[in-house]
Amino acid sequence: MADIILQVENLKKYFKTPKGMLHAVDDVSFTIERGKTLGVVGESGCGKSTTGRAILRLLEPTGGKVLFDGVDVAQLDTKGMRKMRRNMQIVFQDPFSSLNPRMTVSQLIAEPIIQNKILTNKEDIEKRVAELMETVGLADRLVNTFPHELDGGRRQRIGIARALAMNPKFIVCDEPVSALDVSIQAQILNLLKKLQRELGLTYIFITHDLSVVNHFSDDIAVMYLGQIIEKAPTEELFAHPLHPYTQALLSAIPIPDVDIKEERILLKGEISSPINPPDACRFAKRCIYACEECRKKAPELTEVSPGHFVACPYYDKLVQQD
Repeated sequence: MADIILQVENLKKYFKTPKGMLHAVDDVSFTIERGKTLGVVGESGCGKSTTGRAILRLLEPTGGKVLFDGVDVAQLDTKGMRKMRRNMQIVFQDPFSSLNPRMTVSQLIAEPIIQNKILTNKEDIEKRVAELMETVGLADRLVNTFPHELDGGRRQRIGIARALAMNPKFIVCDEPVSALDVSIQAQILNLLKKLQRELGLTYIFITHDLSVVNHFSDDIAVMYLGQIIEKAPTEELFAHPLHPYTQALLSAIPIPDVDIKEERILLKGEISSPINPPDACRFAKRCIYACEECRKKAPELTEVSPGHFVACPYYDKLVQQD
C-alpha cells in the first residue's frame, strides 16, 4: 500500500476582485507518496504557485482539505500551524527578493533556527549553520557575506539551507531554477535530488519548463486556469499525453536536433476568464475537439488507465472505444 504523505482534497483559493471572484485554484485534488516528487506545470497564471502556497497556508484556502500525515492543515490554529511548519517548507522562485538584504549568510540560515527555538545555544546554532552550508555547497568563506555579493545560484542555496534548517519532510519548490542560468539550474536540480535521496524529502516541484520537470518528477499534474486537467506518471504523460492542452505544451518543448521535425500545436481562440467562470470546460474555447457537452458541463478528472487521470470527455470516449 502506498505511503501517502500529502492528500489534497477539493482545494480552492478565490480572490475578490471588482468584477467578481477570481478562481485562482478551483477544486484541486491529488496525493503524493512519501519521498516522491510531484511536478506541477502549466502557463503563467494557471494557479501553480497559488496551489503550493495554499497548501502551506501562506495563503489561506477558500475551501477544501490539506491532509499532511493525516492532519488537516487547514484546521490548525496559529500554535498548531507554527509547529506544522517544521515539517512543511518552501523554496521561493526569486532567491534575491526572498532574502533579507541586511542579513549575512550565517544570519539568514540561523534565523529560522532561532525563531522556532530549534536550538538556543549560540555554539550549537553556529555549528548547525556550518553543517547546512556544507550540505548545500556554500563555502565557509561566505559566512559573513550579504546576498547582493553573491550570484543567483549561491542565493538559491541559501534559500534551500533555510528550508532545511527546520528538518522538514516536505518542501514546495516554487520555480526554484527559473531565474537562474542553465548551467546553474543543473547544479541546483542535482542538489535537490541529492537532498531528496539522503534526507527522504518529498517535493512539489512547480515549473513552466517541461524539459526540467521531465527529469525531476515522478508524477506530473498539468494545470489550466486553476484546475488540474491531466495527471500521470512522468514517463506515461510524455509518452501518451491525452488532453489537447497537454499535447500542445509538449509540442512546444525545443528539440536540440535539426533532423527531427516536430509539428508544433498552435492554440487559437479566446482564453476563458477565471473570474466567475461558468460550469464548463475552461479550455473549450481553444480546443479543436470541443463539443456541446464541453460547453455545458466541466469535465471531471477521470482515471482512464492505471495512474493516468484526464479531464476531457473526448479522450475518455476515445479510450473506451479502444
